[in-house]
Amino acid sequence: MMRWIMYGWLTVLVAGSWMMYSKTGREMATLEQQIEVQEGDGDPDGKVAELKTELQSMEGEKTFNGILLTFLTSGLVGIFVVVYLLPFFAQRITHAVYDSGEKVEKDVMRDGRSLMAQGDYEGAIRAFKEAAAADPLNRVPWVEIAKIQKTHLGDAAAAILTIHHALESQEWELNDAAYFLFRLAELYDEMKGDRATAVSILNQVVDQFPGTRHSSNASHKLREWAAAEEAAALAAREAQCKGQM
Repeated sequence: MMRWIMYGWLTVLVAGSWMMYSKTGREMATLEQQIEVQEGDGDPDGKVAELKTELQSMEGEKTFNGILLTFLTSGLVGIFVVVYLLPFFAQRITHAVYDSGEKVEKDVMRDGRSLMAQGDYEGAIRAFKEAAAADPLNRVPWVEIAKIQKTHLGDAAAAILTIHHALESQEWELNDAAYFLFRLAELYDEMKGDRATAVSILNQVVDQFPGTRHSSNASHKLREWAAAEEAAALAAREAQCKGQM
């Protein structure tokens, strides 16, 4: 209550200062006109000097009122900014940063990593699934689940299913979708020994994201694989020729 009373008094003071400043300005304009009239008539009454002295006094009063008005207005605006605007924007920014991904990271993601460190891989998978549900556009929980299945459980098939499910569950941003496709290609090639499927997936990256670094990386990997297969085939032919000799 006292705060609102203070704001009210400050507003009244600003309004009063503005009225005094405006009134002095009007009186000065009237006085200047009188001086011009007196000087135009040759100052028959000898009042020009007195009027100019009064005008100078008004100029000082107007300057003081202007300074007071500036000071009070700045104080009122400053209080409004500090008490209302800054907390409002700070709260919005805080919610934008912490109420989404950071909240998930602090709670569920932390739980999943803690369980993984304890060797409770099934519990960690459940926690990361909760994180994925809480933040559907965050790819990290799915990546962590596939990593557990691949590295700790030795279940490449489950890891592949997880990445497939993640890809189909959302309309992912370009970088996220490409990331999942690269991980799929790696799983098929390294864990399943299925180079043909891995090549097909990388060709999908090339076709789906043309002109991007993802397409360039996929093309580079495909050339590496092709060169390695050609070298292996050449070595096999040379070994066969030597055997026949």
